[in-house]
Formats: sequence, structure tokens, C-alpha cells
Amino acid sequence: MAPTAQSDLVLRPFEGLPGEADWVAMREIVPSATATARTTADRGGRDVVVTTVLPGGWSALHREDGTVLVAVQGVLASDDISRDLAAALLAAVDAEPGTGILPEQLGDTSAAPRLQEVLDADVPFEVTVHEGYDYWLDSTTEVTAEVRESLDEAAETSIPTVRLSAVDAAYWCQMSKEFLRWARTEDEDRVVDAIARLHARRESGLAGGKFLGMFRACGIVVPVWELPRGTEAADLEEPVAELGRKLDEALGVDAPLDANERRARAGIVSRQVTLR
Repeated sequence: MAPTAQSDLVLRPFEGLPGEADWVAMREIVPSATATARTTADRGGRDVVVTTVLPGGWSALHREDGTVLVAVQGVLASDDISRDLAAALLAAVDAEPGTGILPEQLGDTSAAPRLQEVLDADVPFEVTVHEGYDYWLDSTTEVTAEVRESLDEAAETSIPTVRLSAVDAAYWCQMSKEFLRWARTEDEDRVVDAIARLHARRESGLAGGKFLGMFRACGIVVPVWELPRGTEAADLEEPVAELGRKLDEALGVDAPLDANERRARAGIVSRQVTLR
């Protein structure tokens, strides 16, 4: 959809940004990560650190060292996450160093520009997943025992997560078991059809694990695989590359699904959920 200042809910708020699938992953499934971005030349060409979360419930932060950070998670004000984040980012840029921006400070963001208008599309969105939250601090901050305890407590609540390098926007995580969650920007129906084709051929598994289902988030689908206990992220690089080749091949097939593939598709669709 082409959102306007008065648009309804924008189902795919990060569409058109470099690394859309990783934006969605940082919004919905990654506990602690940073990524690179830069404002457009007419907005100063300023480097920005995109984060999953910030302390104190801040949506953005102008650190004492001058670094500007914007967090993609948390409560935002309108039906367009892109406008909310752009408003928070621009507020932080204009704020004095040492200032955090809370969601309630943003007010009505319906007339704000979107991230797609504020960020330079030529700058790659390069994600770094962190075990903790030390990136909240600048180099001049004194790390007292109290500060370290607070950071350690935050890290203890995080789900261990690793971004794979063999394919884009695929994240291993360890909860009660190990899982892979892989954000896909292709049309939802084509992704479902492709996985149904693989599932019907018993080729939808990964590294000895099984395809579990998928969920929708920010307008795209995120397929999920349950992995054998003890599977580490490094164990997945070759298998996920091979699965990626099979999935790409299946995505390129235009023939109608056969009976077995239709049954597989029905099972996949029945297990889908949507995260706003």
C-alpha cells in the first residue's frame, strides 16, 4: 500500500528499506541487536544505530558521546511504525546529548515523514546480534557495580540468538528447545506454496529438525523450524544454505499444486498466526 499522512494501519511498515526482513526480525524476534543506518543528505547524512531496545522504555536516545540510537521494539503511537520510528529518530537528532525520547513525547505522528524518507537507501542494514546490552553505554560512561548489575540482569532475560551468515534474515535461538526463524519478504502465498512443495516431498526439514509452521509479522511471513536438541547455530550454516537453494527453486515454480502439496499447504495455513 502507499501510505499517506492519514492512512490506516500499514501492514508492511518496513517495505522499501534496505534489509526489510532484518528490520522485522529486530522488531519481533531478536532480543538484543544493533544495525547500521544513516539519514539522507538533506537531513544531515548522520550515522544512526538502530537497536532492538533501549533502557527506560526510550524509543530513541542521543547519547552523551553524540551517537543517536533508535529502538524498533516497544509501544509506538500510530498505525504506521515507520512514521513513529522516524519521529523518534528525528527528535533524538534534535535533542541535546544525554537525552532519551519516550513514546509519549512523540505526540501525533500522522504527519511525520516515514523511515523510507528519512534514511539513505544506499546504506546497507548490517545487523550485529549481541549477548547483552553494553551497546547502550558510550565510552565515557563509568561502569559502576550498579550499572554492571543492571546490564547483567537485562542480559539474563534475553533468549540466546544468533544471526546465520549463509542466508539473509535467518536467526537461530534457544528457548526450551532450539529453533530457526527465517524472515521472508516474498509474497506470502508464494512462500506457503514453496514450503508446501518441499513438505510434500519430505524436504522441508532442516538439519534433522522439522518445519514447525510460520507466523506473520509486519506484513511478511516468518517460517519456523524446530531443531534437534543441542543444535548450535554453526551446525546450521551448510544445511540452511542447501534448504535456501531448494526453497528458491520451489519459489520459481508456477505450476498448480498437486493433491499432496495442497494437503501440505492446508496444514501450513491452519497453523499460521499473526503478530501485529
